Amino acid sequence: MKKYAWTIVCTTLTVLLFVVIISFSKSINQTPNIIIVMTDDQGYGDLGYNGNPIIKTKNLDQFASESINFTNYHVGTTCSPTRAGFITGRNCLRNGVWHTNAGCSLLNQDEVTIADLFSESGYETGMFGKWHLGDNYSFLPEQRGFKETFYHKGGGVGQTPDYWNNNYQDDVYFRNGEPEKTNGYCTDVFFDEAISFINKNKDKPFLCFLSLNAPHSPFNVPKEYYDIYENENDLLESQKRFYGMITNIDDNFGRLHQQVENLGILDNTIIIFTTDNGTSNGYKYSRKEKKWLGFNAGMRGTKTSEYDGGHRVPFIIKWKNGKLIGGQNYSGLSAHVDMLPSLLSLAKIPFNSRKKIDGTDLSKYILNQKEADRMLVTDTQRNLWPEKGKQSCVMYGNWRLVNGNELYNIEDDPGQKNNIINDNQDLSKKMQRFYDDWWEDASKEFQYSYIDIMPNISNTVTAHDVQVSSITAWDQSVIRRGDPYELGKFYVDFKKSGEYKLTLRRWPKESGLNLKDSINDYVPATKNWDQQLNGKSMKISSAFIKIGDEEYKLKISDDLDNASINININAGKTTIEPGFILESGQTSVAFYTDIDFLF
Repeated sequence: MKKYAWTIVCTTLTVLLFVVIISFSKSINQTPNIIIVMTDDQGYGDLGYNGNPIIKTKNLDQFASESINFTNYHVGTTCSPTRAGFITGRNCLRNGVWHTNAGCSLLNQDEVTIADLFSESGYETGMFGKWHLGDNYSFLPEQRGFKETFYHKGGGVGQTPDYWNNNYQDDVYFRNGEPEKTNGYCTDVFFDEAISFINKNKDKPFLCFLSLNAPHSPFNVPKEYYDIYENENDLLESQKRFYGMITNIDDNFGRLHQQVENLGILDNTIIIFTTDNGTSNGYKYSRKEKKWLGFNAGMRGTKTSEYDGGHRVPFIIKWKNGKLIGGQNYSGLSAHVDMLPSLLSLAKIPFNSRKKIDGTDLSKYILNQKEADRMLVTDTQRNLWPEKGKQSCVMYGNWRLVNGNELYNIEDDPGQKNNIINDNQDLSKKMQRFYDDWWEDASKEFQYSYIDIMPNISNTVTAHDVQVSSITAWDQSVIRRGDPYELGKFYVDFKKSGEYKLTLRRWPKESGLNLKDSINDYVPATKNWDQQLNGKSMKISSAFIKIGDEEYKLKISDDLDNASINININAGKTTIEPGFILESGQTSVAFYTDIDFLF
C-alpha cells in the first residue's frame, strides 16, 4: 500500500513538474521579439499607403493593411533628436541631443537606453545602420546596451566621422567598433546584417534596431531603382533617386518580413516601421515649374519645420499575438518618446525610471482606441544651447500651438493655413502654460556631453563634433573642397594623467594622405549617383592646439603627413581647440585630431 501511495505521489509530482516546465516554456515563447525599422528623412507622405500616387511601396502598404497605423504620431524634426528620444523615452533637450552635430548630438553617458533595459531582461540586442548619437568612446552603440552592432559613423554614410570614401556602395562599416569591408549597396547590407542577427537569435527573445541612413542624402541609388521613376515628369531628378531609395527599402522590408515568417516567429514578433522626421526631398518646390512637386499628405512644412510636415511621420506596428493587427488606425496623440515605456509594457518588463520620462505607455490605449489626455512638445534647436520658443510646437490632440503665437486644429485645417489663436485664447494660454512649465523642468537637465579620452585606445575627434555656431565641416565632400572652417571647442574628459600625443590631420588616418596633399580622383555624376570631387590642397603654414587656456604651437614641414605634439595632460574635464593657420592668414579647425596616451 505504501509502495502504491509513493508511486501516486511520484507520478503526481512528475505531472506537476511537467506542467510547470510546459508553462515556463510557453511563457518564454510568449515573450515577444521586437524588430524596429527606422528610416531617415522619409516623411508621412512618402508611402503609397498614405496616399502618395507615385511612389512604389507595395510591401509596406501590405504591412500597413495588416497592422495598427498611428495617424497622429510625432518625432523630433531632425535625425539625432528623434533617435535619442526613441531609445530613452526622454525629449532630446533632456538627454543632450538637440542638434545633429556641433557636439550636441552626443547622448549623455548617464542615459538609460531601451537596449540597456531589454538586455538586462535577457534579450539579445542588435543595432544596424545609422547610430548618430556619438562616434567616440562611451557613446558607441555597443556601449549603450546593444550586444551586436554594425553601423556607419556620423549622421550619414560619407560624413566626416565615417570611414574615408564611403559612398553607399562597397563601403567600410564598423562591427562592434572595428572597421569591416562590405560588398553591396548600403541598405541591402544593413538588412542583411539584421536578418543574420534574427536568424541567429530566433530561439530566444531579441530586440533588433534596424536604423537606416536611407533615404538621407546623398541620393545615391542602384540604377534599377532610379529607372522605376526615370520617366515621372512630376518629380525632380533628385526626387526620382529619393523615391528609388524608398522602393529599395520597401523591397528589403518585404524580404525581412518574409524571413521572419519563414522562421516561424512572425506571430510573436512585434514589427515596427517608422521614420525619424518629415520628408527631406519627397516634397520640393520647383523654381523652374513654379510649383511644389511630390506629395506631403496635405501638410505644411518638411524636415526641420515646427509645422506638422516636419514631425508627423508614419508609425506602423504589428503583433499578431498581441492583437495589434487588422489595418486599423490609432488617432491618439503619440510620439517617439512613448516607445520605450510602451514596448517595455508589451514585453512585461518592469520599468521605474530614475529620470523624468516624457513618454507615456500607450499599450493600454491602442486596442481600446482611447486617447491619453496629454500634451507634447517638439522643436528644432540646431544651436549650441537650447533657446526657449525656438521653432516650437505644443501638441494637444489635434491642436497645435506653434511658436507661441499660432494655433491650428489639424482636423479642420491639416495644412495649418488658418491661425485661430484669437478665437481660442483660453486653450492657447493653457497650452502655453504647459510649455512654460515643461521648459522650466527640462532646462534643469540641459548639459553638454564630454568625450572620454581613454588611455588604452586610439581616440579621434572630428570637425563633425566641434562646438561652433556656424555650419562645420560635417561631410567628406566639404573636407575635399579644402575650405577653412570656424575654430571651436571639443569638450573632453581625460581619464588618466600622463603624456599624450596629439596629432592634427587634414585627412583621416586611413586615407594615407599627407597634410598638404591634394587628390585627383574625380568621378562624374550619373543619373543615379552623385559625383565625387577632387580633394584640393590646403595651404597650411602652421598648426596649434589649445588645451583649456594653454595654447601650443606646432611646426609643419612639407614632408610631414600631419602635425603632432607631445603634451603632459592632467586627468579631468577640459576643452581642446585644434586648428590650422593658412598661408593667407586664415584659420581653420583641424578636421581630424588623434589623441593617444603614451605613458
